[in-house]
Amino acid sequence: MPKAEISWKRVTEDGEKLQVYAQHIGREYHFFHRAKRFDVWQRVKEPPLEDWLELLDAVQRLVNRRRYMPDDEERLRAQIREQFPEAEV
Repeated sequence: MPKAEISWKRVTEDGEKLQVYAQHIGREYHFFHRAKRFDVWQRVKEPPLEDWLELLDAVQRLVNRRRYMPDDEERLRAQIREQFPEAEV
């Protein structure tokens, strides 16, 4: 998987399992999800806060491994605060 993609799995409120990945393009992140392995990836226009926080956690771990710069983490935190001002980030 390229450096610009981070993936994880989550369960929705309905109990449906989703595979999610975020693709880093320029200064933006594009989110995609699918239900099963051979389904087509669907672009998510407005990802939930849960996905943003999961992405932040992954970026923090990659900063520790020196695959991302600390500035990338701060930019991501700023993006989350901009979209979800009530979130504690």
